[in-house]
Formats: sequence, C-alpha cells, structure tokens
Amino acid sequence: MAELPVLELPAALSHCSGRFTISTLLGAEEGGRGPYAATEGAGCDSAHPTHLSGSTLCTRTFGYNTVDVVPAYEHYANSKGVGDAGKGRPSLADLHSILKPDPGHLCAPVAEPQRGNGLPEAGPEEAAGEPGRAPAPEPVRFGWVKGVMIRCMLNIWGVILYLRLPWITAQAGIALTWLIILMSVTVTTITGLSISAISTNGKVKSGGTYFLISRSLGPELGGSIGLIFAFANAVAVAMHTVGFAETVRDLLQEHNSLIVDPTNDIRIIGVVTVTVLLGISLAGMEWEAKAQILFFLVILVSFINYLVGTVIPATAEKQAKGFFSYRADIFAQNFVPSWRGPEGSFFSLFSIFFPSATGILAGANISGDLKDPAVAIPKGTLMAIFWTTVSYLVLSATIGACVVRDASGSLNDSVAVGSPGCEGLACSFGWNFTACAQRQSCRYGLSNYYQSMSMVSGFGPLITAGIFGATLSSALACLVSAPKVFQCLCRDQLYPLIGFFGKGYGRNNEPIRGYMLTYVIAVGFILIAELNAIAPIISNFFLCSYALINFSCFHASITNSPGWRPSFRYYSKWAALFGAAVSVVIMFLLTWWAALIAFGIVIFLLGYVLYKKPDVNWGSSMQASSYNMALNYSVGLSEVDEHIKNYRPQCLVLTGPPNFRPALVDFVGTFTKNLSLMLCGNVLIGPRKQKMPESRLTADGHTKWLMKRKIKAFYTDVVAEDLRSGVQMLIQAAGLGKMRPNILALGYKRNWRTASPQSLEDYVGILHDAFDFKYGVCLLRMKEGLNVSRVMQAHVNPMFEAAEHPEENGTGGRTAPGTADPATLAGEQQASTVFQSEQGKKTIDIYWLFDDGGLTLLIPYLLGRKKRWRKCKIRVFVGGQINRMDEERKAIVSLLSKFRLGFHEVHILPDINQKPRPEHIKRFDDLIAPFRLNDGFKDEATVNEMRQGCPWKISDEEVDKNRAKSLRQVRLNEILLDYSRDAALVAITLPIGRKGGCPSSLYMAWLETLSQDLRPPVILTRGNQENVLTFYCQ
Repeated sequence: MAELPVLELPAALSHCSGRFTISTLLGAEEGGRGPYAATEGAGCDSAHPTHLSGSTLCTRTFGYNTVDVVPAYEHYANSKGVGDAGKGRPSLADLHSILKPDPGHLCAPVAEPQRGNGLPEAGPEEAAGEPGRAPAPEPVRFGWVKGVMIRCMLNIWGVILYLRLPWITAQAGIALTWLIILMSVTVTTITGLSISAISTNGKVKSGGTYFLISRSLGPELGGSIGLIFAFANAVAVAMHTVGFAETVRDLLQEHNSLIVDPTNDIRIIGVVTVTVLLGISLAGMEWEAKAQILFFLVILVSFINYLVGTVIPATAEKQAKGFFSYRADIFAQNFVPSWRGPEGSFFSLFSIFFPSATGILAGANISGDLKDPAVAIPKGTLMAIFWTTVSYLVLSATIGACVVRDASGSLNDSVAVGSPGCEGLACSFGWNFTACAQRQSCRYGLSNYYQSMSMVSGFGPLITAGIFGATLSSALACLVSAPKVFQCLCRDQLYPLIGFFGKGYGRNNEPIRGYMLTYVIAVGFILIAELNAIAPIISNFFLCSYALINFSCFHASITNSPGWRPSFRYYSKWAALFGAAVSVVIMFLLTWWAALIAFGIVIFLLGYVLYKKPDVNWGSSMQASSYNMALNYSVGLSEVDEHIKNYRPQCLVLTGPPNFRPALVDFVGTFTKNLSLMLCGNVLIGPRKQKMPESRLTADGHTKWLMKRKIKAFYTDVVAEDLRSGVQMLIQAAGLGKMRPNILALGYKRNWRTASPQSLEDYVGILHDAFDFKYGVCLLRMKEGLNVSRVMQAHVNPMFEAAEHPEENGTGGRTAPGTADPATLAGEQQASTVFQSEQGKKTIDIYWLFDDGGLTLLIPYLLGRKKRWRKCKIRVFVGGQINRMDEERKAIVSLLSKFRLGFHEVHILPDINQKPRPEHIKRFDDLIAPFRLNDGFKDEATVNEMRQGCPWKISDEEVDKNRAKSLRQVRLNEILLDYSRDAALVAITLPIGRKGGCPSSLYMAWLETLSQDLRPPVILTRGNQENVLTFYCQ
C-alpha cells in the first residue's frame, strides 16, 4: 500500500473528517512549500496524470494516511470496460509514479458522508439532482409479491383453466392430465431457474426478457427476440381481450341482448375494453398494480367458490348435468383416459394445455419497476409457478372426482338404482344417461360441457367473474410488458426508425409512446375478430423466448467466463440445455408451420443485426465463447506440425499509425483478408514514461480505424529508444503460437538520400534483422509515396508543419499532432488508394528472377483471386539464355502448372545480362557518388579507419566488387520500363545485400535504381528461401 507520513495538518483542514485531497497531501510532503490555501469550489482537473478524478484521495483507515482507498460501491458502479477506472479510486499512476504538486490543479478538501456498509443510501439508479432544484419524486417500485408473483400468476391463469382443463381431464384422465401439467411445468420451471440465474448475475435494468437475453447472448439474438417478443405481447393483448369479449358476447346472447351482431359485438366490446385497460396503464404503474390485485382477488374468490361447490351436496339439477360430489368410483373411472374426437390424443391435448402454463415472464418484463430485481424475479417467478401448478393439479383432481364424463342434463333421466338396461357409472347414482352416451349426443358432463366449473361451483356467476379477471389481468400484463420491452429495445438503437418510441415520461420513465403503439396494434387485431390464425404464431414467439433464455443460461455456464457468477445457485446448465431443446420441440408439436414462420423471422432479424454490427458491448457470453474458441484453436494449432500445403503469408506490417500509410494497409489487407494473420506494428520512439500514455490512448482508435476501413488486422505498438530496436521487439514478440508473422511488410524509404545516415543504417538493418529471424520480406514502393500524414494534417490544420521525415520508413517513429484522440482516428475521412479500385483488364507482372521458395509468386496469386484484381492477366518473367529460350520456357511452364497457380503466360528474358545504356550507368554512378569514400583502393585497415563513424560510406573496392550486381539492377530497370510500364502491379524478387559486404547506401541505390520511374506499384519480395509452394499431395 502506498503510504504517506502522518503530518500535522493546518487547522483549516480539520473539517475533512479524515479525507484529504492530493493537493493537501503534497503540500504537507513538500516541506518548503507550506500548506496550500484551497479556495471554495476549487475543482480538480482529472486529465492531469498525477491527480485523481475524485475529491477524496486519502483516508485515515489504518491509523496513517494513504493514497489508497478502501473498497466502496461507487468504485464499481457503471463500469463496463476492463480498463474503466472506478470513480474515486486512485489510478495506478497515482500509486506508482512520483507525484509532483501542481498549483494549477488544487482541490479543496471535501467532506463526504460516511456510510456504514459502503453502499449508497439512495437507489443505485437515482440521478443526482441539479443544485437548487427540488429532488425528483421517488419512482414506484414493487416487491416480489406484488411485482412478480401476483403478476405471473395472473398471466399464467387464463380461460384454459376455467373452460378447457375439465375437458382435458375427461379426455386424458386424471393421471395423464397430471402428466401433461407436470411436463408443461417442467419446461416453465427450468426456464424459471434460468431466468433466476441470469437475473442474479449482475444488476438488471428495465427491458425484461429482452434485457436478459441481449445482455447474455448479445445484440444479435437479443435484438431479434426482443422485437418479436414485444410484438407478441402486443397481439396477446388482443387475444386476451377477444377472449373476454367472447365471454361477454355469449352472456348477451343468452339474454337476447346483442348490440349489433355476434362478430361486431366482439369488436365493440374489445375496443372499449382495451381502451379502459390503456387508461389504467397510462394512470401509472401504481394504478395498474392495484387493478391487478383486484383481478387476483376475484380469481381467488372464484377458486374458493368452486372448491366450496364441490363439497356442497348436489341438487337434482346438478346431478342431471353429471355432478355427484366426491365419489371414489367417479375418480377411478376418470383416472384413466377416454379419447374422443379428432383432438383425442396425448400430444394434441398437450398442445392445447401448454399455453396455459406460460406467462412466467410477466414479472421479469417489468424489471425496471422492481425494488430489487435480483431477489424479486427468482422468488416471485418460482413461487408463481409453484402455486399455479398446485391449482391446476387440485382442479383436475377435484373435478375428475365429482363429475362423470357424460350426462344429458334432463331431470327425466332419473331412475331407480339397479334398473335394467342402464349402463354407465351414473346408474349406481340413480341416473340413466345411456341413450345420449351411445348416440354421443350428451350436452353435459366433463367430456361435453366446457362450463363444468361454473356448474359445480357454489355460485356460477363468480366463475364468470373469474374468467373476466383471468382474461383482463393477462391483457393488462401484456399491455404493460410490450411497451417496457420495446422501450429498452428502442434505446439500444439496434433497428432503424424505432428510436421515437424509446422516450420515457414521469417518475417511472413510462413509455407513453410505446403504450399508444401497443394500443394501435391491439385494436387492429381486435378488429379482425378472428385470431385463430395468429394465435399459434404468438405462442411460438413466447416459446422462442423460453428457448433462448434457457440457451443463454447454458451458454453462459459452458463458456466458463469469470464474469458468470449468479447468486442464484439452484440451476443446472444441462437442465437449461434440455429446456431449450424441449421448447423448440414443443414449438413444432404445437404448430409446425407457425414454428417455421417464427424461426424465419428470428433468422431475418438476426441477419440484419449481424450485417449492421451495432456499436454495443454488453459483455455477452458470445464474446466469452469466441475467446474460448480462439484460445482452444490456437492451442490446438500449436500441437500440429506445419505443412507447406497449409502455408499462409502472415504479415507483420510496419505501418506506424495505420492511417498514415493506407496504401500499405490496403495492399497487405487485400491478400490476407479471410486468409491469414495481419498485424500492424508501430514503434513509438522516445522515453517510455512519455510515450506509454500515448500508446494507451491511440491503440483503440487505430483498431477502430482498421475496422471502419474493413481491414481484418490487429494493431500493436511498442515503445523503444530507436526504430530498429523497436522493430526487433515486434519481430520477436508479435503473434501467438503458430499465429505468428512470417513476413515483414514495409514501405520503401523514398527519402533515403536526404535522411539522416543513422536512419538509413537502421532501415537496411531492419531488413537484415528480418532475414536473421527467418522472415520473408515484402517491400512496397509507389510513385506518389505511402505516407499521407502531411496531407491529413494539412486538411485538419492548414498551419501544421509535418514531421522532419514524413517518409522516413514503414513504421513511423513519430506521431503527428492531432492523431491521439481515438474518436478522431476512427471518425476521420478515409483516404482512397489504388488497392481499393477496380483494376480492369491490366496485367500483374511477376519478375521471378531468383528462387526464393515461391513467395514472389504466391503473393500476386493471392492478390489475383480478389474481386478487384480478378480480371488482370498475370505474366511471369524469368531470366534465360537466348539459345535455350524454348526449353527454359517449357520448363518454367511445366513447373508453374504443377503449382496449379493458373499462370500460363511466361516470358523468358534473354537480354537480362546485356550491358545497360551508358546514360543509365552514369545516373547510377551519380546516385552513389555522395556516399563514396573515394579511398583510392587503400588497404582494409585504412578503409576501416576512414569509415569510422560512417559505416554507410562505400569504398572503391566495394564499388568494384559489386559492379556486376549494380549493373544488373540498372539493366533490370530498363527491362521493367520496356515491358511493365502500363501494368497494374509489378512484383520483383528482392535483391539481397550481404551483411558486412554491402553498405546500406549501396543497397538502397540498388533498390532505387531497380524500381525508379515506374508508374504502377512495385512490390519487392524475398522469401526466407524455404518452400511456400508444393505440387505434392502429402
């Protein structure tokens, strides 16, 4: 821990309560300066490297002063990136570096309220109010009972409970009905456990199901499921409202009081009902919660009314309809199935019942309105599943023990017990339903009468009230859920044209615009008045959500991410995977065509988000999975021996700042894209202490610049005292395992004649270093040059003066002013280069003069496979003798055909060894003249003494010894100008200068002479003399 000595502080600072600013501490440390006079309201400049962004930099925690602070909630709140510094926590520089007082950055000691548990007193999402303004009213927050359990129970209970469960019991029998219930509940329970795990793995905000899935699986799946889930909830409002309207319409028909006609009555009642529900929702979450409690009480009363009715002795009228109170023989008969009609099968009944087990997401969907979502969602959801399951099991068992399957409803069918000709269980109770049972014309009984619960209950209208409560509560829950989910989706801006609906109003941030949109969608579907076609699709949308929630839990668990630490422990990743698989199976069991439509919509929306690549980072499990896969594959690669067939040109590109040399970046990016590794290297020259902050600041911006340019590459930089040592670091340390560069790509040094001699020596030394480390070398020269930093800075700032040597090298040791801001780097205008344009029907000319292992052939071949270069014809030029031209051409064509490169045009250069023209020889001599020692062929010791301190100088003996090689470069340039003046690209084998035998200035003169006066880009390539091409299959 960084300690500071305990000093006597001025009395004026006694109000600090043990916390002091860094200015105070530094003032105490610097004895000669005396105490600082801090003024009221003085602020800290957090940009200063040795000043903390908070006001408290010292605490008396352990009896002495320390810059370190104790752990606190504020240090971790709202942190997203790995590098985010916690608010109020000292940076590493504050603890590690030497702190120097700066009178311009003084901070007044500010007393802070101490909290016993280290947590904020107010809600964590509460925004700080402005000075002088009244604090905003507290938003309404709900606990687990009112906010989740009751809401989920109401959404799970529906008309199926009242109208279809007795009929399912009659068809499947009590035993199989329980199996259907338990199978359905198994899926929802597993999903509930998955929701519980996800919702307790960090702070849950508003957005419900969409928030949970998107923050776990990422925006691609989260966005698609969020959109269809919000739409499904909006249409579910119409479905539940139409269910209510149909019940009301049936009551009106019984009393001959139809408003218009049966269909239009549903529309009128439905629109009026949904309008009233909208009014309740707009009144605020508090009023909506009160309405839900009212519906909950109505349903409870209806249940109690039903249970009381089962123990009341049956009247003759009820007995005629098949109700005889609890009887063991009725229970025994109804315990086994009795399949009837086209829907008389287990899976048909399962598909009818399963939607009544859904609705478990109602509580999670209002996660932003819960006091503590991490506690409320698990507890409330699982308790809702438990109690609704108990209610379903009790209802099926009790009604199956009280009511026979067939009854006529006629009081005239009563007979004496034991009467002849009477068949069926009712005969033992004094009723003969044989006639209608045989004709299958009975109107009553469990198998025929959907209103059996109403008939059994003590007071029938209360069951109708329960149906009203179940339908209206479900409609209201969906009406609230859809806008809440949609609002979060709109704010994330994953899809266009929906941001308008993300605005919130009032203390609860209510999505009023979302409510209105949901209302319009619901009214539209209510006016259709026939939802049988759309209902299966909606059910499948909900099942999609279940499947993805379970998969989210499984995927987060299987990736072993350290960030997956749910406080809810009672879940299993394999159970979650099972739940996801079963949800998909159930989708196809319910309605296969609806499942296909749901999958099609999800895939379409998924593809859109994948194409758009939204700029969001939520730390999803997909990111963790990508890391795991990359790590496993990288380790796996290390276990496999390399093979020539799998050789890939993996390039370390000395770009400097990549935006300074876009042509070099585009050239290498073109042939490495989706094929091999590309690493952009930058050497920051200068003191480490000075350059490290610059490195941290610019790295992210350069990476974003590459992404914006659609270059698939990594960026890395090193801080070094000089260029050559920095490149040596990159060459040795770049890459991982087998994912290591094997080619050094750099730009040609245009200003070598005017640059400092040491920079010239460093440049040629870098090439020697590459060969020493068994790298191939690819050197790019363009007539207009590579470095565009001067143009860029003149565009940004007309008064800018460029660096001393803007074309110094392919790495660029200096960073020009104005390029340090990452946002500026990523947002700057992209420079266009020749490698981004269509090349047309030009030629790519390869001068394969020396056998380097085939790299000179391979790079142009990879370039020619790309779309912009595909129309170019590739020509290969090789040296040869004039009297053996045909034989040599056939040999090269045969060799190239074995390589399967598709190069068919081969030219033999018989005049390659001819003497160049005198004027060109003179031009070369003039080029090297400034760099000659002019020693007059003195002995080696004298030459070394004359060359002391200037190793780039060329002795007369070296000129004479390398004369033939020098003239070859002059002659090759003449040939290049003759054959390739109009080519799209020229690739030449790079000549090698022997270490210690060829001064750097002479070597640069060779490269200058070889490639001068050429309009097309020239790439000088030399492999590491190991094969990169093979014509064998193994």
